[in-house]
Amino acid sequence: MAEYGSVGHRHHHVLIVGGGTGGIIVASQLLRARPGLDVAILEPSGVHEYQSGWILAGAGLLPYEQTHQMEAAVIPAGAVWIQDSAASFEPEAQRVITASGDILSYDVLVVAMGLQLNWSQIKGLPEALGSHGIVSNYSRAHIAATWSAIRGFQGGTALFTHPATPIKCGGAPQKVMYLADDIFQATSGVGVNTRVIFCTALTQLYPVKAYNATVERVAARRGIETRLLHNLIEVRPEEQVAVFEVRAEGREPSLEEIPFDLLHVVPPMAAPDVVARSPLAIEGQGGWVEVNKLTCQHKRFADVFALGDVSSLPTSKSLAAIRGQAPVLVANLLAKLDGQPLLSHYDGYTACPLITSFHSVVMAEFDYNLQPVSSFLVDPTKERWSMFLVETRVFPWVYWHRVLKGRLHESRFIKPFAPLVRALGLAFKQP
Repeated sequence: MAEYGSVGHRHHHVLIVGGGTGGIIVASQLLRARPGLDVAILEPSGVHEYQSGWILAGAGLLPYEQTHQMEAAVIPAGAVWIQDSAASFEPEAQRVITASGDILSYDVLVVAMGLQLNWSQIKGLPEALGSHGIVSNYSRAHIAATWSAIRGFQGGTALFTHPATPIKCGGAPQKVMYLADDIFQATSGVGVNTRVIFCTALTQLYPVKAYNATVERVAARRGIETRLLHNLIEVRPEEQVAVFEVRAEGREPSLEEIPFDLLHVVPPMAAPDVVARSPLAIEGQGGWVEVNKLTCQHKRFADVFALGDVSSLPTSKSLAAIRGQAPVLVANLLAKLDGQPLLSHYDGYTACPLITSFHSVVMAEFDYNLQPVSSFLVDPTKERWSMFLVETRVFPWVYWHRVLKGRLHESRFIKPFAPLVRALGLAFKQP
């Protein structure tokens, strides 16, 4: 239930800051494991977003109404929802101060606040977004306009970017590009000629060697120009020019200007300011909550845990990573409350369904060792139509009806649904 207005000083056994995917999964699993536990969720937004569905919805592969619900509908029964935000963390005193000035103390704190999008770090971008061909699927307010611009593109240079910072779903910048390129190719027969360029600040297209080889082949097959170590730092909208800082080993950084007709921007991202300036953060290293990579427990404050995008866990910042982390965090949090050793360990498992066309997905799964793993017992580096159907038809339903309700405890999220996929005759077919 929601609490409005001032509550003064309130204490909870478990305080979860953040009511997104990570916070709701942890609350649900805690209450399923221990009904009656005093759990509070501090979350200002009245709407819960399934952000993994934004690309699907924009591309016409998922109805928009399946990408969000009211926050009240996803708060698990038994949890208290405090509709406010964190203004400061005081872990030495075991308390959080809210934006309303209220004091929330706790026995155990879980930080699950996600990422902050720093549009203003790219000069000229905030005021230009949505005009002069400059779009982004990372802004909910601009999703419809982004895909309208892609479908209505009249040809020229289409430029797609990936920033130097960690981002939500590292494969998303390429997903947008490959779907856009499908649309461009469908209209090429009516006189629309397009040059597609992917500029990434990274040293390769994907951090896992096996999957990088796959997407390199996809880009080459499509004739997409890839430019590595190119970090977008400025847009000049009136001129339709993007300015990149280019880094190469052994050379001083240089600037390169690339004219565009369409520019899809992925903004730099970081931990929320309130976390980055708190004692919970790793000083000078992105502001992430400093946790043990195996247990999700804070390295300096034993009564603090974190998961998901805001944490220092050295894996991709994705929904699949949270699904793997949550059961570990919950088990260790309950052990902490009981005065027992923290025995549950997270192996770094994550997944990224890399959409490579309107009929294929590479279900990229891997662990801390950056080794491919597969929940489907097939070669995960291959593009598959079956995985496209899982991503577009199965995952959205599972998110709302299973994941948020804490009903998946296996780190390999898809295992309980493999029989369903096999029954549909999809899992083992080649594209």
